[in-house]
Amino acid sequence: MKQRTTTIKRDTNETQIELTLNLDGSGEYDIDTSIGFLNHMLELFAKHGLFDLTVKATGDVEYDDHHVIEDIGIVLGQAIYRAVGDKRGINRYGFFVLPMDEVLALCAVDLAGRYSYDDNYEPVREKVNDFPTEMMWHFFQQIALESKMNLHIQLLNPGRNEHHRLEGIFKSFARSLRIACSYDDRALDQLPSTKGKL
Repeated sequence: MKQRTTTIKRDTNETQIELTLNLDGSGEYDIDTSIGFLNHMLELFAKHGLFDLTVKATGDVEYDDHHVIEDIGIVLGQAIYRAVGDKRGINRYGFFVLPMDEVLALCAVDLAGRYSYDDNYEPVREKVNDFPTEMMWHFFQQIALESKMNLHIQLLNPGRNEHHRLEGIFKSFARSLRIACSYDDRALDQLPSTKGKL
């Protein structure tokens, strides 16, 4: 199997981002986004997905952290799409139901080559530390759009704690994507679609 690793740089007037993703890693990470809670969530994503992930991001956070969070979502989605490659031999689908204390989070992924995103997350708090909770939707929407995946996130039990909700979402996404990207030993030479293309 070829190494499924990619590096993407994105420089705009608002943000400067460099991200390296290895889908076949061991969960190693080096994250610096200038947003502490997002650092923590991306570390969880790497660890639970067994992805090696490096993110260096700076931007105009003195105005707002919207641009940095959005652009990291864009770059991570692009990295997933590029690293997965032609998708021959992979599971394509992945889903995971994850208990995070009193929260129960479900995530389902289809690396379909088509974009769709939906969630039922309704934040109660405006922020968790330095992360604006309204940006959860935008972050994952950008990942789904740029990686051309179907992504569904549902809180089966929303629980009571905003940190637990977000942590459950990030962990369940990592586990779902890990399954979807993994190779199917019974179909290593096959594309998981009757269309002949994904």
